[in-house]
Amino acid sequence: MATTTTPEIKPQEPIKKTPIMLTPTAIVKVKEIMGQQNPTPAGLRVGVVGGGCSGFSYSMSFENNAGLMDKVFDMDGLKVYVDATSLTYLNGCTVDYIESLEGAGFKFDNPQVKSTCGCGSSFSV
Repeated sequence: MATTTTPEIKPQEPIKKTPIMLTPTAIVKVKEIMGQQNPTPAGLRVGVVGGGCSGFSYSMSFENNAGLMDKVFDMDGLKVYVDATSLTYLNGCTVDYIESLEGAGFKFDNPQVKSTCGCGSSFSV
């Protein structure tokens, strides 16, 4: 008589989705650039600033400390700082790093964007 064992199935923890996501490619590129800075910054600030033809544009810069109104997200060991106002406009946004024949850079895929300007550097919600 053969006996079979049923493997114990453990419930998986739900994946916590952050309001803004960086793809693994973008995280690797940011870490690479950060490693070239002296001194090495603590993390990356992602935000939205007023300006451009359509009203808003994205900003990325290195940061050493969180501000009073910042949310801090850990993305594979990379600290990402987003201020509360920008978080409203970046909710659901994914940042990727793209390399193509035309060039390379960070690409924002934001489901909240209603329109962009002709040059693609600003947007409206």
